[in-house]
Amino acid sequence: MSEMDAPSEFELPVHGAAIAGAPEGIGQSFDEPPEPELIETPGVGADPLLEFRRTLGMFATGVTVITVVADEQVHGMTANAFMSVSLAPPLVLVSIDRKARMNAMLREGVRFGVSVLEAGQRELSDRFAGRPRPDTPEPRFELVHATPLVEGALAHLVGRVVRSYWGGDHSLFLGRVEYVYYGEGTPLLFHGGRYERVIRDPQVFSALPAELLQPLLAAGVETTFADGEALMRRGERGDALYLVLEGAVTVARPGRMFSLGAGAVVGEIEVLDPGAGRIADVIADGDVRALRVTRDELRAALGTQPRAALALIEILASRFRELA
Repeated sequence: MSEMDAPSEFELPVHGAAIAGAPEGIGQSFDEPPEPELIETPGVGADPLLEFRRTLGMFATGVTVITVVADEQVHGMTANAFMSVSLAPPLVLVSIDRKARMNAMLREGVRFGVSVLEAGQRELSDRFAGRPRPDTPEPRFELVHATPLVEGALAHLVGRVVRSYWGGDHSLFLGRVEYVYYGEGTPLLFHGGRYERVIRDPQVFSALPAELLQPLLAAGVETTFADGEALMRRGERGDALYLVLEGAVTVARPGRMFSLGAGAVVGEIEVLDPGAGRIADVIADGDVRALRVTRDELRAALGTQPRAALALIEILASRFRELA
């Protein structure tokens, strides 16, 4: 979005009065910001500000679009400087460049929307960052509490500005949350100055067509598991994969848990690199019948199935393209 000159001064919404119990400087006018201090960096001749920016870029974040209504028009901007502050009361914080038009629109009492973008919405992110593509469709919004929210986003919040603070060349706006919503999906990520994506359930062997997969699994040994018994534990050596023939299993990874039923393949990533260990606990949910296929058996089968080996290479190449 276009930018305008920063205002000549920045005052907090307390009419210059200090806030009781606040650190010195909070709640005052910031006509005279602190003197800048040099940043230490080990690089000889390196630009400290550039090194600071690159260092901050190593912190992976989600991508949001901040929206407001002003003069009966929707205004939005892309921002990854968004964070939660408190659960009780529910508070969030957004950091806005003082040169951005959004900075002049946010003030105490104004409602704003936060839309957490989904992995497929990077074109919308570019549009609200002032880099629209000719083929980018017009954004669509839904109104909640008279506040626009990006349609199809992974999560929505509506907040009302309750405080604002000096933040150097940015302004910090603290908002009390009035509305929240989240759906299913994968978030759009930003890291190192570029978009990234989460690969939740990478498939390799299970992505093969049935006619190529079955010969690879033919050498497996059928195994049974009782309710609550582990097919595999996180961290242990992953030298075999399992094809679930009957029953269901629960897969538990850090921060995520889900169920898989008959026909699912588990442990297929770890069998390619067994030394790194299992990435999840897989527990039988009731009685389970599964086919266990070792790494050596898979290697031997691939030696006699060149079509399957080529297909696996293509699948792995597609994963690299997704990450790139």
